[in-house]
Amino acid sequence: MKKNLVRIALGLALVLLTLGHSIRLYQHPLLSHLDAITYDARLRLTQPGGQDSRVVVVDIDEKSLAEVGRWPWSRDKVSRLVRQLTDHYGVQLVGFDVVFAEPDESSGLRVLERMGATSLKGDAAFLASLSSLRGSLDYDGQFAATLKGRPVVLGFYMSNGIPQGALPPAVLPAGTFQGRNILFTSWRGYGGNLPAFQAAAPAGGHFNPLVDFDGISRRVPMLVEHGGQYYESLSLAMVRLLLGNVPVRPGYAEGGSGSGYAGLEWLDLPTPRGALRIPVDENVATLVPYRGGQGSFVYLSAADVLQGRVAPASLQGKVVLVGTTAPGLMDLRATPVGEAYPGVEIHANLIAGMLDGSLKHKPPYALGFDVVQVLLVGLLLSLLLPSLSPSRATLLTGAVLAGVVGLNLALWQSGLALPVAGVLLLILALYAMNMSWGYFVESHSKRQLTQLFGQYVPPELVDEMARDPERYSMEGRNAELTVLFSDIRGFTSISEGLDPKDLAHLINEYLGAMTTVIRHHRGTLDKYIGDAIMAFWGAPVADPDHARHALLAALEMQVELRRLDAPFAARGWPALQIGIGINTGLMTVGDMGSPLRQAYTVMGDAVNLGSRLEGLTKQYGVGIIVGEATRAAVRDGVFRELDRVRVKGKDEPVAIYEPLGLAGSVPQAVLDELKLWQQALRCYRAQEWDQAELQLMNLVRLNGDCRLYQLYGERVAHLRQQAPSDGWDGVTTFETK
Repeated sequence: MKKNLVRIALGLALVLLTLGHSIRLYQHPLLSHLDAITYDARLRLTQPGGQDSRVVVVDIDEKSLAEVGRWPWSRDKVSRLVRQLTDHYGVQLVGFDVVFAEPDESSGLRVLERMGATSLKGDAAFLASLSSLRGSLDYDGQFAATLKGRPVVLGFYMSNGIPQGALPPAVLPAGTFQGRNILFTSWRGYGGNLPAFQAAAPAGGHFNPLVDFDGISRRVPMLVEHGGQYYESLSLAMVRLLLGNVPVRPGYAEGGSGSGYAGLEWLDLPTPRGALRIPVDENVATLVPYRGGQGSFVYLSAADVLQGRVAPASLQGKVVLVGTTAPGLMDLRATPVGEAYPGVEIHANLIAGMLDGSLKHKPPYALGFDVVQVLLVGLLLSLLLPSLSPSRATLLTGAVLAGVVGLNLALWQSGLALPVAGVLLLILALYAMNMSWGYFVESHSKRQLTQLFGQYVPPELVDEMARDPERYSMEGRNAELTVLFSDIRGFTSISEGLDPKDLAHLINEYLGAMTTVIRHHRGTLDKYIGDAIMAFWGAPVADPDHARHALLAALEMQVELRRLDAPFAARGWPALQIGIGINTGLMTVGDMGSPLRQAYTVMGDAVNLGSRLEGLTKQYGVGIIVGEATRAAVRDGVFRELDRVRVKGKDEPVAIYEPLGLAGSVPQAVLDELKLWQQALRCYRAQEWDQAELQLMNLVRLNGDCRLYQLYGERVAHLRQQAPSDGWDGVTTFETK
């Protein structure tokens, strides 16, 4: 613990820095951006997608502008649009995401009235005609009359400029929240509809989203404050009217008092089936539950609706929002699901989310939750990471990271939008700090170890050795290890058929691929001898499964060799065949050589036998041969006994085996063939030549290309003609290496 005090102190300092942001002592721009990024990522990850057909957008699109005329349209056309929607198509509700703030003088009525009051003041016929035409030319009057008695909600916008037009009645009067410190969004001005329109419409709502620091619209204030009164959003007004023009009831957290946040957490809309609850944050804003990108709701061209070209089923009983996607009308906004997202569809998402009860809630205790998770996770990692190895530190960090993300996603799915960026950044910062400390400060012993073993030991094992460098030494010692030799078959003829550059490239690619396999299985690369490779397992890093790892490496080397066939053929190079010999036994391992050159290598009879076994692979036509000790050490291996042999330099015979794979991975057909071979080998050793020959013939029919069956067939034929001596024990003697 004492040697890790500096790291622990640095970790705790990072925790305190993150806590400062969590408790809002200050707001770090990086963490604020990460908060926004993680919120958007969760939103996109869990958005339901598809189209919600309950809410339809009647779009003042480019087609409508081309067909009907540029916006704003004359009010008689807007009146006809409303009548089409309500009377002809039978929609439930219409909401306008546009403002009718200016009088419509397109009919010429105002000009005619001025003429009647001046130059044609005494013309009785003109004044009579004007009186009879006034009703048909008063487009604003027609629109006001159309709004009256129809389910239409007019939109307006809040601003800090000069008030214009008229506001609808406040949804909550002044004094509703007296004594409660609630952070309403307040505006000094507004842009409302003409008073006659707003008086005729049953409701009105603002369409201002809250634009976050990064320019993204993620929230819409359900209530805003102006002149001490509280006005609702367009989406809230439409849902209230849809439910029967129900009142809004503020909802407070238990224990809310007249100080602090005061616990305002939701707005309730009472219905016969219970209250429809709309969660709000400290600004009385609601997170927009985006279903997906643009087009998550049905869009119909306003021109098609005006002309009656829309199928009645597309609109009957629907909630309609009239808005625009035309770029020239400037109602495109940056959102988490699109950089140019129609503002009208923001309201559609909110309406659908309110009706579904799928709005996310960022409760007042979100701050406390963030503080607790930063403290718990920060203290855990600050105290544990310094004492763990890099691999265990990575596992712990990964587990904590997965736990935090999993918990946050689970809470998100339950409807809670809680902060996660601070704790995620803290986890990564603590991990990076500890790994960097280990790399820059504690790597001295590793560099020393690398100087000793770097030229002999695979770099990936140096980290493991650096954990306890005192355990490792270059001095010679005896140990049970496993050695591997491999060699390319017919390399002389291959080298004669290639120019020196191609030969060098071929060897480099081959040795590179084989070395990667050996290192992957924790082998120590001893040396290259031309095209041959020598490697061993079990030193300098102890490996109780050294025999098994060597065998797995050999099997994978054969597979990797075949992967080289295609790129080699593309360059005109021949396909390679290799033989591999593996043996396990007592060996001397250490730094050996002369004062001029030394190498960390293995020596001994077991090493020599491994080399002999590699040489025998070509005699038996197999890719890999292992000795008895290796076979005995790999208990889950499937082996075919090839022979019992006396190799040059050894008097005692040894059994040799070909590995076929690990148990469970060898095909049944190969296992059946192995049983036939074992019977043939027993007959051969029992000198039952007829039975041996019969079994070998069956095996040749199964696998005619197998050199082993051909070899034993030749031996049986020879022994029929020249009977073995009385002391014949079935052992094959090889006089060459």
